[in-house]
Amino acid sequence: MTIKQLNLICLLFLVSLCYSQQQPPHTFGEPLPEEFAMTSYSLDPEANGVVLYERGNYTVDAADGYIRLIKEVHRKIKVLHAKNFEFDHVEIPYYRENNVQENIKNLKAVTHNGQSQVYVSDKAIFDTDENQYWSLKKFAFPNVQDGSILEYTYRIETPYMQHMGVWEFMNSLPTLYSELHTEIPGNYTYNRTLYGDRKLDVNHAEIKRDCFHLPGFKVPGDCESATYIMKAIPAFKEEKHMLSESNYIPAMKFELRDIVRLDESKTAFSKSWEDVDRQFRYDKDLGRQLKYTSFFSEQLPTSISSISDELERAKAVYYFVQKKMTWNKQYRILSDIRVKEAFEKGVGNSSEINLTLINALEAVGLDAKIMLLATRDKAKPTKQYPVLTDFNYAVAFLNINNTKYILDATDKYTSFGVLPFRDLNGEGRVLDFKKGSYWEPIVPIAKNMHYINMQLTANNSGLFSGKVSEISTGYVAVSKRRDNADFSKEEIIKRKQNSNELLDISNLQVENEQDLEQPYKETFDITIHQQPVGDILFVYPFLAKPYFSENPFSKETRIYPIDFGFPVINNYLVSIDVRDAYEIVKVPENKILKLPNNDGELSVVYDVAGSKVNIRLSAKLNNTSFSKEAYPALRQFFETLIKVQAEEPIQLKRI
Repeated sequence: MTIKQLNLICLLFLVSLCYSQQQPPHTFGEPLPEEFAMTSYSLDPEANGVVLYERGNYTVDAADGYIRLIKEVHRKIKVLHAKNFEFDHVEIPYYRENNVQENIKNLKAVTHNGQSQVYVSDKAIFDTDENQYWSLKKFAFPNVQDGSILEYTYRIETPYMQHMGVWEFMNSLPTLYSELHTEIPGNYTYNRTLYGDRKLDVNHAEIKRDCFHLPGFKVPGDCESATYIMKAIPAFKEEKHMLSESNYIPAMKFELRDIVRLDESKTAFSKSWEDVDRQFRYDKDLGRQLKYTSFFSEQLPTSISSISDELERAKAVYYFVQKKMTWNKQYRILSDIRVKEAFEKGVGNSSEINLTLINALEAVGLDAKIMLLATRDKAKPTKQYPVLTDFNYAVAFLNINNTKYILDATDKYTSFGVLPFRDLNGEGRVLDFKKGSYWEPIVPIAKNMHYINMQLTANNSGLFSGKVSEISTGYVAVSKRRDNADFSKEEIIKRKQNSNELLDISNLQVENEQDLEQPYKETFDITIHQQPVGDILFVYPFLAKPYFSENPFSKETRIYPIDFGFPVINNYLVSIDVRDAYEIVKVPENKILKLPNNDGELSVVYDVAGSKVNIRLSAKLNNTSFSKEAYPALRQFFETLIKVQAEEPIQLKRI
């Protein structure tokens, strides 16, 4: 080892030691010498950058003559490999409502390159409105190079005391040190929840005397001073088949519970579910939107209300609303819900469509209720206490003869009882305004199958041709219908052939394109152009694209739990008749592989009878979610499946 290498190791050790012990003072505009010297990060050698330091300081104080929640943030990022660095753009969200908005002040941002400093100019900072309530302040760091330190700080002053929000300790880059410090007067009470499975390195709270001063009041108030710290946090890296990152990123989330005002009056913000039920029952955007049963009694065709069977009547209502209304891709549960107007226009947000469905179901004598949920791109709602901001979506909950149905009419391709995939996220809250709300599991339908039957026969020239039949049900059928909806038969054929250049496909027939109650069926003719090696021909029998065509789990390890959303079965039956053209030399070995706890099974069986080879492949996933400890078994399952489908041919000899 050279002296230079030894010095580098010592330097990296000192940097690590510095951040593992008591933090030195971090002054904006003055990065530490060890931060400039850092050239790599031993815990993540491939990282293109590192968050060196971030701190949030949240307080309640007087600003411009009013009590405000003050949030100050300071962050420093080290650039290790500028060529691949993607985090030189910053977006700061802020809230606005009824011409009152949060103010971002004292925003400063600078790129450090050794002794050189290049500040972000005011002209390079701009704002964009993302939706009705949220805007973003954006800027990009200039002159980003290998070794740059990107530093910024800002202050948010907000009159919305309930917007303490979330402090995330994990970033898309590895983070050396992340700290949140709060000083909250005793008359403000917040519920606090630590998300993720990572523990805090520091979790300290104490009473700080005389910390809260208001002009005109001689006696200062006391505060709770709390410090939450995490160190050496790995980068968040998204993995395939997982729920929202918000379920796993370690974060401290605050929910305002109540405020005791200076006149000793008390305002409660966090409520019990009984309070929430009472609020929603009379809310103009939810409960009061369920008062249109008479209107929908007149709008529904008499042929629907006259159906005697309740389930068939419910299906007729569902398909009527699904066909009548188009989703505008907007999510609403707490505002801007006008059912009657949306129905008359034929276009509405998610709640307008599904509350239309509830009204219509009630209009034909069925027991339907609102169910609130969080979509899969959101964290699962906490069950500790009601947090309305945890929910972003409303669907219909229907009970027919003690059988429960969860319905969402926003998707044109989902049949009755099949929720859009985005809805499959744990549990939802059913709002029963008479008996009280309750949690209800969101269970996907069980029959999700992709079935392929392929019959191949060799002619006198040794060319194989035949017919393929594909049948899809449940969520597999939803995907098929959506993928093929905007394509002609010729375009669908071309897409199928692109997945295997050895195929010629013709005479495609599609059944039940519009009838969502029936399986989606495709049949087509197939010819294989496979060249022999000498007088030996290797035939790969799984020519039509199977449901699982690649291994989603190629990495050695897994960090987060796995969630497929729904169970699935892929059955593949192949019959190959070589006739007098070939001799069957060798077929692959039969295989069977079972996942623990009956969570899945893979089997492939080759049966040779005379001139025929019959193959039966079955891949089943009976469970929808798996812990990260189940990853090795799942990885082996998919490795074996892909190998069987792509790497194990039948060996034939030309006669």
